[in-house]
Amino acid sequence: MEEIISGKLKEIEEQFNVRVLLAVESGSHAWGFASANSDFDVRFIYIHQPEWYLSIDPQGTGSKRDVIEYPVEKNLDISGWELTKALRLFRKSNPTILEWLKSDLIYFQNDFFVERLRELETDVFNPIPTLYHYVNLAKGNHKKYFQGKEAKIKICLYIVKSLLACNWIEKNKSFPPVRLQDLLSAVVDEKMKPEVEQLVKLKLLGEEKFALFEYPVISEFIEMNIQWTQQLLLRQKVEQYDVSESLDVLFRATLTHVWAVGG
Repeated sequence: MEEIISGKLKEIEEQFNVRVLLAVESGSHAWGFASANSDFDVRFIYIHQPEWYLSIDPQGTGSKRDVIEYPVEKNLDISGWELTKALRLFRKSNPTILEWLKSDLIYFQNDFFVERLRELETDVFNPIPTLYHYVNLAKGNHKKYFQGKEAKIKICLYIVKSLLACNWIEKNKSFPPVRLQDLLSAVVDEKMKPEVEQLVKLKLLGEEKFALFEYPVISEFIEMNIQWTQQLLLRQKVEQYDVSESLDVLFRATLTHVWAVGG
């Protein structure tokens, strides 16, 4: 599959006359609970040639789209964000971008760009939007999918991962790991781990649903931690550094580096 993905990335570079700076796995394969039929969710950041940026029309308007998207083909879902769009979201401590930087499944990276971007992570990280992001994901999925006697294993693991991420942020004051197993290793509740690990095993075997009454600890954890995170947000007050100048410098340096050395 990696060969297919690499080929697709090269095809994108040629078709759109861009260079890919970072391409990672962002779905269940990166989260640690992919089954045999799970899609590969490839996400990437790309940069245009200098001339594309030297225009009176800003990026993201008219024909100057700031995303590249393809329809899901077989089991490959691939899309990307243009660099200035990605950097603006990074400046806002956007969890999606930060997760891409934490992914262990890297299909390609431009070391010059990625190393410098990671150096700025501590300065841009703001727990408030990140906590809102994860608790809202958990709350929305819980309300939508946990109203009957059964629930989808994938959704449950997604909810648990989101709430464990909230716990990690509160405890470590940093952006959480992407893999569920890494988040679970920090959990003290010994009753919680076996239930989650069992659901992961079922998911890996291709099972899709489970009976809620058979996993009472998980159900209690979800309800309690949604409430806990919402209360935590009421007490949060965090200062954030303005890294706009540093990101401008990174953008210009990357633009020069990529096209000066031919990508």
